[in-house]
Amino acid sequence: MNSEGIDLERRAAIHAALSDPARLRVVDTLVFGDVSPSDLSEQLGMPSNLLAHHLGVLEREGLIARTRSEGDRRRTYVRLLPEALRETRVGGVRHASRLLFVCTANSARSVLAAALWSRMSAIPAVSAGTRPAAAIAPGTVAVANRHGLDLSDASPARLDAVARPDDFVVTVCDSAREAIGPFADAHWSIPDPVEHGDEAFDAAYDQLVARVEELADRIEPAAASTSRASKHHLNHH
Repeated sequence: MNSEGIDLERRAAIHAALSDPARLRVVDTLVFGDVSPSDLSEQLGMPSNLLAHHLGVLEREGLIARTRSEGDRRRTYVRLLPEALRETRVGGVRHASRLLFVCTANSARSVLAAALWSRMSAIPAVSAGTRPAAAIAPGTVAVANRHGLDLSDASPARLDAVARPDDFVVTVCDSAREAIGPFADAHWSIPDPVEHGDEAFDAAYDQLVARVEELADRIEPAAASTSRASKHHLNHH
Protein backbone atom coordinates (compact mmCIF):
# COMPACT_ATOMS: atom_id res chain seq x y z
CA MET A 1 0.00 0.00 0.00
CA ASN A 2 1.36 3.43 -0.89
CA SER A 3 1.70 6.29 1.60
CA GLU A 4 -1.45 7.98 0.36
CA GLY A 5 -3.45 4.82 1.06
CA ILE A 6 -1.99 4.53 4.54
CA ASP A 7 -2.81 8.19 5.23
CA LEU A 8 -6.40 7.69 4.10
CA GLU A 9 -6.77 4.63 6.30
CA ARG A 10 -5.36 6.55 9.26
CA ARG A 11 -7.72 9.47 8.69
CA ALA A 12 -10.66 7.07 8.30
CA ALA A 13 -9.75 5.38 11.59
CA ILE A 14 -9.65 8.75 13.37
CA HIS A 15 -13.00 9.75 11.88
CA ALA A 16 -14.45 6.39 12.94
CA ALA A 17 -13.23 6.93 16.50
CA LEU A 18 -14.85 10.37 16.52
CA SER A 19 -18.11 9.21 14.95
CA ASP A 20 -19.53 8.29 18.33
CA PRO A 21 -21.14 11.35 19.98
CA ALA A 22 -19.83 10.37 23.42
CA ARG A 23 -16.22 10.19 22.19
CA LEU A 24 -16.62 13.48 20.35
CA ARG A 25 -17.79 15.07 23.62
CA VAL A 26 -14.67 13.73 25.33
CA VAL A 27 -12.42 15.21 22.66
CA ASP A 28 -14.26 18.56 22.72
CA THR A 29 -13.65 18.70 26.48
CA LEU A 30 -9.96 17.80 26.19
CA VAL A 31 -9.32 20.43 23.50
CA PHE A 32 -8.89 23.04 26.25
CA GLY A 33 -6.68 21.03 28.61
CA ASP A 34 -5.94 17.81 30.47
CA VAL A 35 -8.68 16.25 32.62
CA SER A 36 -8.64 13.32 35.03
CA PRO A 37 -10.98 10.41 34.19
CA SER A 38 -13.01 11.02 37.35
CA ASP A 39 -13.52 14.70 36.45
CA LEU A 40 -14.39 13.74 32.86
CA SER A 41 -16.98 11.28 34.13
CA GLU A 42 -18.53 13.99 36.31
CA GLN A 43 -18.41 16.74 33.68
CA LEU A 44 -19.97 14.55 30.98
CA GLY A 45 -22.40 12.70 33.24
CA MET A 46 -20.99 9.42 31.94
CA PRO A 47 -20.58 6.22 33.99
CA SER A 48 -16.93 5.42 34.65
CA ASN A 49 -17.05 2.01 32.90
CA LEU A 50 -18.53 3.56 29.74
CA LEU A 51 -15.99 6.38 29.83
CA ALA A 52 -13.17 3.84 30.20
CA HIS A 53 -14.37 2.11 27.02
CA HIS A 54 -14.43 5.37 25.04
CA LEU A 55 -11.03 6.43 26.35
CA GLY A 56 -9.65 3.05 25.30
CA VAL A 57 -10.86 3.59 21.72
CA LEU A 58 -9.42 7.11 21.58
CA GLU A 59 -6.11 5.93 23.02
CA ARG A 60 -5.88 3.04 20.56
CA GLU A 61 -6.23 5.48 17.65
CA GLY A 62 -3.55 7.78 19.06
CA LEU A 63 -5.92 10.63 19.90
CA ILE A 64 -5.19 10.76 23.64
CA ALA A 65 -2.44 9.88 26.10
CA ARG A 66 -2.41 9.47 29.87
CA THR A 67 0.08 10.87 32.38
CA ARG A 68 0.38 10.31 36.12
CA SER A 69 -0.01 13.33 38.39
CA GLU A 70 3.13 14.77 39.95
CA GLY A 71 0.95 15.88 42.87
CA ASP A 72 -1.40 13.06 43.84
CA ARG A 73 0.45 10.08 42.33
CA ARG A 74 -2.75 8.02 42.34
CA ARG A 75 -4.40 10.38 39.86
CA THR A 76 -3.93 10.36 36.10
CA TYR A 77 -4.69 13.01 33.51
CA VAL A 78 -5.97 12.41 30.00
CA ARG A 79 -4.32 14.58 27.36
CA LEU A 80 -5.44 15.22 23.80
CA LEU A 81 -2.76 14.69 21.11
CA PRO A 82 -3.55 17.58 18.74
CA GLU A 83 -1.22 16.34 16.01
CA ALA A 84 -3.69 13.50 15.38
CA LEU A 85 -6.43 16.05 14.70
CA ARG A 86 -4.71 18.25 12.14
CA GLU A 87 -6.87 16.84 9.35
CA THR A 88 -10.02 16.58 11.48
CA ARG A 89 -10.42 19.89 13.28
CA VAL A 90 -12.64 19.50 16.34
CA GLY A 91 -13.53 21.57 19.34
CA GLY A 92 -15.00 25.00 19.74
CA VAL A 93 -14.01 28.53 20.69
CA ARG A 94 -14.15 30.20 24.10
CA HIS A 95 -14.00 33.84 25.08
CA ALA A 96 -11.82 35.51 27.68
CA SER A 97 -10.88 39.01 28.79
CA ARG A 98 -7.65 37.77 30.43
CA LEU A 99 -5.67 34.55 30.79
CA LEU A 100 -4.33 33.53 34.19
CA PHE A 101 -1.65 30.81 34.20
CA VAL A 102 -1.14 29.09 37.55
CA CYS A 103 1.43 26.71 39.01
CA THR A 104 2.56 26.10 42.58
CA ALA A 105 5.64 28.33 42.92
CA ASN A 106 4.96 30.72 40.01
CA SER A 107 8.67 30.57 39.25
CA ALA A 108 8.83 28.53 36.02
CA ARG A 109 5.96 27.04 34.00
CA SER A 110 3.28 29.65 34.65
CA VAL A 111 5.73 32.51 34.11
CA LEU A 112 6.85 31.08 30.76
CA ALA A 113 3.25 30.35 29.73
CA ALA A 114 2.12 33.93 30.39
CA ALA A 115 5.10 35.36 28.51
CA LEU A 116 4.52 33.05 25.56
CA TRP A 117 0.83 33.92 25.50
CA SER A 118 1.63 37.63 25.44
CA ARG A 119 3.86 36.98 22.43
CA MET A 120 1.11 35.13 20.53
CA SER A 121 -2.14 36.83 21.54
CA ALA A 122 -3.47 40.34 22.12
CA ILE A 123 -5.59 39.09 25.03
CA PRO A 124 -3.76 40.01 28.28
CA ALA A 125 -2.14 37.28 30.39
CA VAL A 126 -0.77 37.10 33.93
CA SER A 127 0.58 34.32 36.14
CA ALA A 128 0.38 33.38 39.81
CA GLY A 129 1.16 30.60 42.26
CA THR A 130 -0.71 28.74 44.97
CA ARG A 131 2.51 28.84 47.05
CA PRO A 132 4.75 31.37 45.28
CA ALA A 133 8.54 31.18 45.54
CA ALA A 134 10.72 34.11 46.54
CA ALA A 135 12.06 34.59 43.02
CA ILE A 136 11.87 33.35 39.43
CA ALA A 137 13.92 30.15 39.03
CA PRO A 138 17.34 30.68 37.39
CA GLY A 139 16.51 27.95 34.87
CA THR A 140 13.42 29.89 33.83
CA VAL A 141 15.46 33.00 33.16
CA ALA A 142 18.04 30.96 31.25
CA VAL A 143 15.53 29.24 28.95
CA ALA A 144 13.74 32.56 28.36
CA ASN A 145 17.03 34.16 27.36
CA ARG A 146 17.80 31.28 25.00
CA HIS A 147 14.50 31.90 23.21
CA GLY A 148 14.41 35.69 23.35
CA LEU A 149 11.50 35.77 25.80
CA ASP A 150 11.22 38.89 27.97
CA LEU A 151 10.71 38.18 31.68
CA SER A 152 11.92 41.55 32.96
CA ASP A 153 8.59 42.34 34.62
CA ALA A 154 7.97 38.84 36.02
CA SER A 155 7.97 38.05 39.73
CA PRO A 156 6.15 35.36 41.74
CA ALA A 157 2.70 36.41 43.00
CA ARG A 158 -0.02 34.83 45.13
CA LEU A 159 -3.06 33.53 43.31
CA ASP A 160 -5.54 35.29 45.59
CA ALA A 161 -3.79 38.62 44.93
CA VAL A 162 -3.97 38.27 41.15
CA ALA A 163 -7.13 36.33 40.25
CA ARG A 164 -10.20 38.08 38.85
CA PRO A 165 -13.69 36.59 38.42
CA ASP A 166 -13.54 36.88 34.63
CA ASP A 167 -10.11 35.22 34.20
CA PHE A 168 -9.74 32.17 31.99
CA VAL A 169 -7.63 30.10 34.38
CA VAL A 170 -5.09 27.59 33.04
CA THR A 171 -3.18 25.45 35.54
CA VAL A 172 0.17 24.21 34.25
CA CYS A 173 1.05 22.20 37.36
CA ASP A 174 -0.71 19.08 38.65
CA SER A 175 -0.47 20.17 42.29
CA ALA A 176 -1.96 23.58 41.46
CA ARG A 177 -4.81 21.95 39.53
CA GLU A 178 -5.57 19.69 42.48
CA ALA A 179 -5.46 22.66 44.89
CA ILE A 180 -7.75 24.86 42.78
CA GLY A 181 -10.13 22.11 41.71
CA PRO A 182 -13.01 22.93 39.35
CA PHE A 183 -12.25 26.67 39.28
CA ALA A 184 -9.59 26.09 36.63
CA ASP A 185 -10.92 26.38 33.09
CA ALA A 186 -8.14 24.25 31.62
CA HIS A 187 -5.21 22.16 32.80
CA TRP A 188 -1.88 21.32 31.18
CA SER A 189 -0.02 18.48 32.90
CA ILE A 190 3.57 19.69 32.41
CA PRO A 191 6.40 18.22 34.55
CA ASP A 192 8.20 20.59 36.91
CA PRO A 193 11.61 21.49 35.38
CA VAL A 194 13.03 23.07 38.54
CA GLU A 195 16.15 21.29 39.85
CA HIS A 196 16.39 19.16 36.69
CA GLY A 197 18.69 21.27 34.53
CA ASP A 198 18.55 22.95 31.13
CA GLU A 199 17.11 19.96 29.26
CA ALA A 200 14.06 19.85 31.55
CA PHE A 201 13.47 23.58 31.08
CA ASP A 202 13.82 23.24 27.31
CA ALA A 203 11.33 20.35 27.33
CA ALA A 204 8.85 22.35 29.41
CA TYR A 205 9.31 25.35 27.13
CA ASP A 206 8.64 23.27 24.01
CA GLN A 207 5.47 21.79 25.56
CA LEU A 208 4.25 25.24 26.54
CA VAL A 209 4.86 26.64 23.05
CA ALA A 210 2.72 23.88 21.52
CA ARG A 211 0.00 24.27 24.13
CA VAL A 212 -0.15 28.06 23.90
CA GLU A 213 -0.28 27.97 20.10
CA GLU A 214 -3.15 25.49 20.19
CA LEU A 215 -5.13 27.43 22.81
CA ALA A 216 -4.51 30.80 21.15
CA ASP A 217 -6.41 29.53 18.11
CA ARG A 218 -9.42 28.79 20.31
CA ILE A 219 -9.67 31.82 22.61
CA GLU A 220 -11.28 35.02 21.39
CA PRO A 221 -11.64 38.33 23.24
CA ALA A 222 -14.64 38.51 25.54
CA ALA A 223 -17.16 41.33 25.47
CA ALA A 224 -16.46 43.98 28.11
CA SER A 225 -19.56 42.94 30.04
CA THR A 226 -18.61 39.28 30.26
CA SER A 227 -18.31 38.10 33.85
CA ARG A 228 -18.10 34.74 35.56
CA ALA A 229 -18.72 35.64 39.18
CA SER A 230 -19.23 31.99 40.07
CA LYS A 231 -15.44 31.66 40.05
CA HIS A 232 -14.94 34.10 42.93
CA HIS A 233 -13.93 31.18 45.17
CA LEU A 234 -10.48 31.31 43.60
CA ASN A 235 -9.78 34.24 45.86
CA HIS A 236 -9.96 31.95 48.87
CA HIS A 237 -7.11 29.64 47.74
